Amino acid sequence: MNTNILIVGVGGQGTLLSSVLLGNLALDGGYDVKLSEVHGMSQRGGSVVTHVKISDGRVGAPLIEEGEADIILAFEQLEAYRWLPYLKKGGALYVNVQQILPMPVILGQAAWPENLEEALAKRAGKIKAFDALRIAEECGSDKAVNVVLLGAASRDLPFSEEAWMDVIGKKVKGKFVEMNKFAFRRGQQA
Repeated sequence: MNTNILIVGVGGQGTLLSSVLLGNLALDGGYDVKLSEVHGMSQRGGSVVTHVKISDGRVGAPLIEEGEADIILAFEQLEAYRWLPYLKKGGALYVNVQQILPMPVILGQAAWPENLEEALAKRAGKIKAFDALRIAEECGSDKAVNVVLLGAASRDLPFSEEAWMDVIGKKVKGKFVEMNKFAFRRGQQA
């Protein structure tokens, strides 16, 4: 198995915890893993991206090149669009349909991209766009969007539900474990 996963969003959405869960899951499964985080002004809602490379062999460079991501987990629509060139033709795209307007759009200096959904669908072989924020809120916290998205994407990864539950139990703060397990399962059903 050689799988490249790009996790994209804005600061505060839990992208980094997602990469920690995924990385530890793969390590526990005996895979070689490389993670690389890139974030700019994440504390102010800026773009955050994590490169996750998983292999049953040896992972070389930690960064995913354009056109090499097997899966993109996008925590909001504009970030999905921004990072779309990194998705392999025919790759899987999981998108939270939430829209977080960047400052230039808010100030009227830029426009929201037209036909954004069509552009995403053209590139992806598999696209799952859904309201992960609503599901997370129904589970008890808007902070669970990350685990909802991981649950949705889990069908494209070779890890058992038991392994996912184990890593959530180990890496999520105690009082949030059960809520996150529930959010993960709801993501699987999304």
